[in-house]
Amino acid sequence: MAKWLFKSEPSTWSWMDQVAKGKQGEGWDGVRNYQANNNMKKMKIGDFGFFYHSVKEKQIVGIVKVIGEHRPDPTDNSNRFGMVIVEAVKEVTKYVSLAEIKANKELEEFALIRQSRLSVVPVSEKHWDIICKMANM
Repeated sequence: MAKWLFKSEPSTWSWMDQVAKGKQGEGWDGVRNYQANNNMKKMKIGDFGFFYHSVKEKQIVGIVKVIGEHRPDPTDNSNRFGMVIVEAVKEVTKYVSLAEIKANKELEEFALIRQSRLSVVPVSEKHWDIICKMANM
């Protein structure tokens, strides 16, 4: 199973919004970057991801699970981009800030740092395990 990180501006779609969707989950729509869209095309049902609040907060706040694979994004009039469906699994015990991630030498190659503009990035097993420990999970 692959691991991912999903970025969202909490004023647009927050962790609490995701939690409120319950077991039905919600489409991760609005992605308009080809590389991020290609990452979503690789996702399979059962993959997990970190839910990251971007902009002001800049921290991992929860874990989501992919419950629906790549499909057309109804918010994209060009029909070039798709979305996946994700369900909230659990809030992390301790939020992990971008500053903490950057300060950890073992995370120097983490895609969140190397490709900071992408809204959906892969997470290696090694990086997943490190961040889960940082989050007291």
